[in-house]
Amino acid sequence: MPTPSASATPSMCTCFRLRRASRRVTQVYDHELAPVGLSLNQYSILRRSEREPRVLGDLAGELGMDRTTLTRNLSPLVDAGLVEIVRGHDARQRLIALTQEGRHRLLAAKPRWRRAQDTIDAMLGDAGIHRLHADLDHLDALLRKHLGEAA
Repeated sequence: MPTPSASATPSMCTCFRLRRASRRVTQVYDHELAPVGLSLNQYSILRRSEREPRVLGDLAGELGMDRTTLTRNLSPLVDAGLVEIVRGHDARQRLIALTQEGRHRLLAAKPRWRRAQDTIDAMLGDAGIHRLHADLDHLDALLRKHLGEAA
């Protein structure tokens, strides 16, 4: 396991370490997705809305965001014509639906996302990726339970 550089300030804060690593991983994905005009957050929204229109609240929960944050992240996608917000069966229900342009952009982004994914996977190796995914999924489940969210 690599040791921090002499200039790095070690932190015992789990949140700090997770956020720092998350920002750096996000930079790898954002760099790959930039040529198609998407950020990782935008790609994730499009990807999770690909099969069928998604209920705003359900999508927010899946992404680990609150509804307000998701609405803010949707605004540029709506403005770019990549998604539209439509009414559900219940007039109060809001659904996120991909437009044809959104489907085209997502199709262009998938191989770029794959390159970013392969880059991270190669850094950790198969065993490291499986361990990381298992640890993160376990932590997520524990936090959902702690916060009283449905699993």
